[in-house]
Amino acid sequence: MDAAAADLLVTTVVAIFLFLALCAALALVTVSVRRPRGTALLVASGIVVLCLVLVAVLPWHVPALYGAVLALLAVALATFGGNPVARWVLTVADGGRSAEGPRGGIIVELMGEPPAPPRQEEILRGGATIGYLERLAAALGIVAGFPAVIAVLVALKGIGRFTELATPAARERFIVGTLASLLWACAVSAIVPLALR
Repeated sequence: MDAAAADLLVTTVVAIFLFLALCAALALVTVSVRRPRGTALLVASGIVVLCLVLVAVLPWHVPALYGAVLALLAVALATFGGNPVARWVLTVADGGRSAEGPRGGIIVELMGEPPAPPRQEEILRGGATIGYLERLAAALGIVAGFPAVIAVLVALKGIGRFTELATPAARERFIVGTLASLLWACAVSAIVPLALR
């Protein structure tokens, strides 16, 4: 077997491995969408890290057709997988103390002017939808070679949520959720440009 055929074989095997590994990670995060499962999410994260190390260390590149399929799969995993990952990280971070509201936010107790009693209010509504859009934009930006889109996303999200960040619980949830969500999207989508280099 000559060197060109050996290189093609290695490239094909690695591309198939990446495809199957990302499919497995997508399946693991999909079963965790309704109720985040730590074990499944940790295994999915391990698969993503393994894929990142593989494409960063091996001196090869995926052909364009494989790259397109890999890009679609990575964007889907980055977008949809970030929801259970971010929710699980938030649950771990606050020990499950934050109650989720009916519209996707969290219930916090706001202090009123004395003698008014404290009242409960749902804040950070629409976080799941915003998260999906944020991860989709981040993943597409990284795959397209424009990672600076992440700075724009963080700035827009901070400005849009500024008025809701009055309580410590809201600030903590905003920061932890945003970082977990974007870290997942960036790690998954970074596989594509590294594989195509």
